[in-house]
Amino acid sequence: MIEITLQTSARTEFVDVTARVADAAARLGVADGAVVVFNPHTTAGVTINEGADPDVVRDLDVILDRLVPWTGGYRHAEGNAAAHAKALLCGSSATLLVSGGTPVLGTWQAVWFCEFDGPRRRRLLVGKAGG
Repeated sequence: MIEITLQTSARTEFVDVTARVADAAARLGVADGAVVVFNPHTTAGVTINEGADPDVVRDLDVILDRLVPWTGGYRHAEGNAAAHAKALLCGSSATLLVSGGTPVLGTWQAVWFCEFDGPRRRRLLVGKAGG
């Protein structure tokens, strides 16, 4: 398993980790198969989405804020209930197929770490799928 460390700089931030995940897959020796990218944090997510146009992740931030506003009469004492809900919507892991040593992604796709309770020091774990 490979650990990727990140330092986020804002409460909400989308960090393109595609190259780091590809490097981890290579270091794991996965030529043809799959890797799992797992985020062990309850206020952050991992997703695969548009990577070519930076306006897409800006729009996703706006959409998620509309779906789960930061204020809403939540009861969670830490004040970050919205971050937990947004992480739930994004999910905590992504599985990527690997072919010829390269993660298989669509032309415009990227792997994103989604921070919803930053800034924080975070980590992602990348492991071989199925073993």
